[in-house]
Amino acid sequence: MNVLITGFDPFGGEPINPAWEAVKAMKDEIAGATITKLQIPTVVAKSIAKVHEKMQELRPDIVISIGQAGGRFGVTPERVAINVTDARIPDNEGNQPIDEPIFADGDAAYFSNLPVKAMVQEIRNAGYPSTLSNTAGTYICNHVMYGILYYIQKEFPNVRGGFIHVPYAVSQVVNKPATPSMAIADITAALEAAVKAAVEYEQDIKVVGGETH
Repeated sequence: MNVLITGFDPFGGEPINPAWEAVKAMKDEIAGATITKLQIPTVVAKSIAKVHEKMQELRPDIVISIGQAGGRFGVTPERVAINVTDARIPDNEGNQPIDEPIFADGDAAYFSNLPVKAMVQEIRNAGYPSTLSNTAGTYICNHVMYGILYYIQKEFPNVRGGFIHVPYAVSQVVNKPATPSMAIADITAALEAAVKAAVEYEQDIKVVGGETH
């Protein structure tokens, strides 16, 4: 089994992106699956294009993109991506789409076909905080998650894919009082646990993962 893991370059004035730093440090084999790592730009369209190109080249069984969600307390697999980009800040090339569809011929939303609840459980079992997230935002993270699932729908019906958000690294919150963070090594270990679940669970588990608001 081949698993493609992507992480973004730094954005929003941050010196690092914990997503890519953690992905770089991941093992090259997890639960018997070969791990391929790819850095992608925090840029509208180009980010999706780079993942799509690698999917065509590698023909992976699983594709998981990792992104920074500053302010979150844990590692959070995403349930759904929506067909809109509404950028609060410009991307790394100055693009700032407002209320634009990602793909005009795409569905309104696509759900991850990864075992997201099993991934949350596996991360917790490894000793790290995790919850299931029901919004990937409307910036480049949602943009890429939607793109992965769009191409799975259109070209790669046997592939499973999704997205995981991670908190700031510790070094990023030195001047951000009361902002949650995790050590890069801990983020890496949590991601490895998530990948293990993605490889080992063909069907997701039935446990509570919803929210009241």
